Amino acid sequence: MAAITAALVKELRDKSGAGMMDCKKALAETDGDMAAAVDWLRTKGLAAAQKKSGRVAADGLVAVVTTGTKGAAVEINAETDFVARNESFQEFVSTIANIALEVGEEASAIEGAAYPETGRTVAEQLTHNIATIGENMSFRRAKVLEVSQGLVASYMHSALVPGLGKIGVLVALESAASTDVLEALGKQVAMHIAAARPEFLTVADVDQSALDREKAVLTEQARESGKPEEIIEKMVQGRLRKYYEEVVLTEQVFVIDNETKISKVIEKAAKDAGADIKLTGFVRFELGEGIEKEESDFAAEVAQAVKG
Repeated sequence: MAAITAALVKELRDKSGAGMMDCKKALAETDGDMAAAVDWLRTKGLAAAQKKSGRVAADGLVAVVTTGTKGAAVEINAETDFVARNESFQEFVSTIANIALEVGEEASAIEGAAYPETGRTVAEQLTHNIATIGENMSFRRAKVLEVSQGLVASYMHSALVPGLGKIGVLVALESAASTDVLEALGKQVAMHIAAARPEFLTVADVDQSALDREKAVLTEQARESGKPEEIIEKMVQGRLRKYYEEVVLTEQVFVIDNETKISKVIEKAAKDAGADIKLTGFVRFELGEGIEKEESDFAAEVAQAVKG
């Protein structure tokens, strides 16, 4: 068998656009024959996948799945909403969510897990899908919540199909209360989270750097009033309470009644159920949030094509 050198693998990768490991395997399968290796990659649908990886993938789907005391949320991106409506893509995203539920939220664990009935890993199946569907795709993130007793509830806003859509939420409730009580409460809190976009669970969870930045801004704003420093400090503390009400879940006002804090909603539910209920965590995944999409001028593109 011919020696499969790093230079040979790089040459095949440059020719085919396929991934490094796929190129190495192709060369091994074809005894180092470059032309045969390219054909092998094309046969496997891998030759063009890597070339698509530079395109921005900000669409796709979010998935949520739960099994009683455990839940997982994942985001898989594609380039267009058209792909999100493709049944095979939907099945892929749902499968990844179930794999995350089993192996955890670490990307390496998910990508290295076996993809059912294919003989491929998740990462290999993703590459296969890119080549088959013809769009860049990426596994962006996953999060798993679990409680020892109670329920992890889920909500999908404007679901495309059950469990798949653009805003997915998980809520972890630790409690000995009945499943019916926790399901109803969990769904309401999850709907609130989808609408209110909290960033932190409690005041204690607020990121210190974010808090320091907010304090600095509020202090400068207060100083513009010309009031004494002791008054400024009170003004800042008052405005910080408003900040907490905007970003901290337990401090937010429940969107369903517009008057009760979420912490009080949980307390009342616990009192009515006759059992402690603790909100231990939440996840809110909104499709494409934070991804910078390239804005294109379609008319200009057409004009340029005509000139060309």
